[in-house]
Amino acid sequence: MTVRIRFSGYAHHRKGYHEDRKTPLEQYLIRLQVEGNATIRSDGVTYAISPGDLYLGRKGADYSIDIPPGQDSTDYHIFCDGSWVSEWFNHAGLPVVHNIRLDDKLLSLWRHLSIEQRRPDAGETPDLSVYLFKALLVILKQSVTEGYVSGERPFIVTKMMRSIEELAATRFQVEDVAASVGLSVSRASHLFKEHTGQSMIDYAQEIRLNMAVNQMQYTSMTLEHIADSCGFGSYVYFHRVFKHHYGKSPGQYRKVN
Repeated sequence: MTVRIRFSGYAHHRKGYHEDRKTPLEQYLIRLQVEGNATIRSDGVTYAISPGDLYLGRKGADYSIDIPPGQDSTDYHIFCDGSWVSEWFNHAGLPVVHNIRLDDKLLSLWRHLSIEQRRPDAGETPDLSVYLFKALLVILKQSVTEGYVSGERPFIVTKMMRSIEELAATRFQVEDVAASVGLSVSRASHLFKEHTGQSMIDYAQEIRLNMAVNQMQYTSMTLEHIADSCGFGSYVYFHRVFKHHYGKSPGQYRKVN
């Protein structure tokens, strides 16, 4: 399936900006407001755009934008098309505008793609651009769809889950996760248990066990090394947690898997 990245970049406006396209979009447009505000009109609907708002313009949509003067406005944008992009838009079930979390990793990936696209033709590595682009769209879709589980799981709980996933291999404290979302330990713990059915530590242990199983299957690292690298701290503790979960010791599991 094809991917054509027509343009990827980011813009910083200090004196306002206006664009009123006389013809519908000829490619898909993916635009993320990072700083400042704007107004987008798309297919007869007006959207007030603020930081974190992601606009997904379909090919053939009418499009215009106004950025008022007197502010710093920064946005990231991609014009693209191809069968893979069409399928992403058609099957993602995403809204035209949705507010997502402005994540440093997301913006870094977008910048990397934009810099790669700036290279002269002689130095281009198109495969890398496509991989970066696909990874970016997967993250964007995840960022949007996470917002739709509000009836099942508040975004602040999802944010705690992401924090635990990053910290699981370290000796983190529940206080670290609570601080990452600006809540007290008791409130954060209650919310997490209410909406996930498990404690933060239980969730971290699940991640650590998955990491350990992968390392046991695909590396030759010793079990003691695996216990340490996955955040268990000691092999004795790792052995106890693993056997309780899988019904056999790490050594026994490794032999049969």
